[in-house]
Amino acid sequence: MADVTGPISTLPGARHSVPKGQMCDQHDDRPAVARIQGETDSMGSEMNDMCQECLDQHIAWKNSPEAAEHRKGTCEWCKNPADDLRDRRDFEEGMSGRIYRVCGACVKRENEELAAEMAEHEDTLDDPPDDDDYDFD
Repeated sequence: MADVTGPISTLPGARHSVPKGQMCDQHDDRPAVARIQGETDSMGSEMNDMCQECLDQHIAWKNSPEAAEHRKGTCEWCKNPADDLRDRRDFEEGMSGRIYRVCGACVKRENEELAAEMAEHEDTLDDPPDDDDYDFD
């Protein structure tokens, strides 16, 4: 673990820029080519710095049967069994709040609800402010 952050809005697995001169966490004689966000909670996250070999292993694991097993379980929102769990925040709890393991159906439902809410306000979102509403003196 190369770095620990404070509260952060991105989710585990997010790629971040690698600081200049940063070395791999596992191979301290190799330069890091990737920084991947690891364990994350409302207090912050761990950043994992990886050389090319470690990054290749990480990518291979993400596409492996073991990773597919990791995506199976019970959705924390609907409580149904799922094989497509992914990390998700409840936006109403804040952008750096708790991370839930959520099924694709719940993600789709929330995205549709958010899109509908945006559509309700669509006619006002792009309106520039009226300069007459402000006193510039």
